[in-house]
Amino acid sequence: VQLQASGGGSVQAGGSLRLSCVASGRTFSSYATGWFRQAPGKEREFVAAINWGGGSTSYADSVKGRFTISRDKDKTTVYLQMNSLKPEDTAVYYCAAEDRPYWLGTTIHSWDYWGQGTLVTVSS
Repeated sequence: VQLQASGGGSVQAGGSLRLSCVASGRTFSSYATGWFRQAPGKEREFVAAINWGGGSTSYADSVKGRFTISRDKDKTTVYLQMNSLKPEDTAVYYCAAEDRPYWLGTTIHSWDYWGQGTLVTVSS
């Protein structure tokens, strides 16, 4: 499966952005999907994940209550709605997919498919 992330940009603190992850190739609708981010000089970290049906989600503590992960009806696109953005949210955001439909893992090594990143910059 091929993943394409988009929607990054520059925003002031308190603002919002919505990232999209579009998949092509295999039956993406049966894949779990996750978002990770990597800030300059830091390791890539888990942000959020959603199972194949969209009924289960998981979030990093740092984004709970501010970010929402969802997927469209056709299950070909996964979104990350980011509200109340903070400067510390500045990072390159990556989407990932895993062919275990109920997977919500938080480690990067447990996800098999990755898209290119999209840069989010939050200014104070």
